[in-house]
Amino acid sequence: MVKAAPISGHFFPALPYNYDALEPYIDATTMQLHYDKHHRGYFKKFSAAIEGSSLETTAMPAIFAEVSKHGEAVRNNGGGYYNHMLFWENLSPDGGEPSAKLLSHIVKDFKSFDGFKEVFAKAAKTQFGSGWAWLILDTDRNLQVVSSPNQDNPLMDVSEIKGIPLLTIDVWEHAYYLNYQNKRGDYIDAFWNVVNWNVVNKRIDKALKGEWIG
Repeated sequence: MVKAAPISGHFFPALPYNYDALEPYIDATTMQLHYDKHHRGYFKKFSAAIEGSSLETTAMPAIFAEVSKHGEAVRNNGGGYYNHMLFWENLSPDGGEPSAKLLSHIVKDFKSFDGFKEVFAKAAKTQFGSGWAWLILDTDRNLQVVSSPNQDNPLMDVSEIKGIPLLTIDVWEHAYYLNYQNKRGDYIDAFWNVVNWNVVNKRIDKALKGEWIG
């Protein structure tokens, strides 16, 4: 059971580093356009879609738990708004290392850390069209790698496999095309250089307690 923390309204978060902080792996121009145009656009459209409704003060995980009832504008733009918040937190020029607890779960469910990276990269590379790849803690408290189309995520009631997101990568073309063109695989390989494991470590600690702040 995911315990959604209460949120008084929704906000557009500050980027936790400069646009050029992730170079050469993710270039400054891509970061600026991705954050200030694409992400901000999803937030504005999501805000418009929920204006005047109870969703203005409903936590995002609670919205996603019944997203099929709220229409495509909430699903698509709410997902785009929320998924990008998780993605920015996933990235850092100095993100530390996986914790012993995270590594033990990865080894249990993927045999090795390299095995996990291979499964995750494959999910990201083979996601048809636009979408995301995720490392999640599923409802049986196992780690799984899943992918989702468009702006869906594993918290949504429309997801085939549900769970708490721990790590995600955006594989929409706007996330990488300026620098990597059609070489999605090169972008995914570069991603591992800027993963913020400190954040992933905190997420699994909370997830194992049944908590998720969103």
